[in-house]
Amino acid sequence: MEPTLENVIEMLRDVNEDADYETCTTLVDDRVLTSFDILSIISEIDNTFDVAVPAKDVIPANFNSAESIRALIERLLDED
Repeated sequence: MEPTLENVIEMLRDVNEDADYETCTTLVDDRVLTSFDILSIISEIDNTFDVAVPAKDVIPANFNSAESIRALIERLLDED
């Protein structure tokens, strides 16, 4: 599956439906996403896109927005 912004936002809404994924760029910095949410997102990335997120990539910059998560997934898929 191609990591489009739309399917990443859909995946994120399954984890936490209360966030504004279309415009928020500080999901981690403003604590919109909890550490449990991030673990759930990592699991969903693995399940949905069949790619593992290495520990070195679990940093706020990669999870602050839907676009940064999409870019992370795309990069990981390209490395595979």
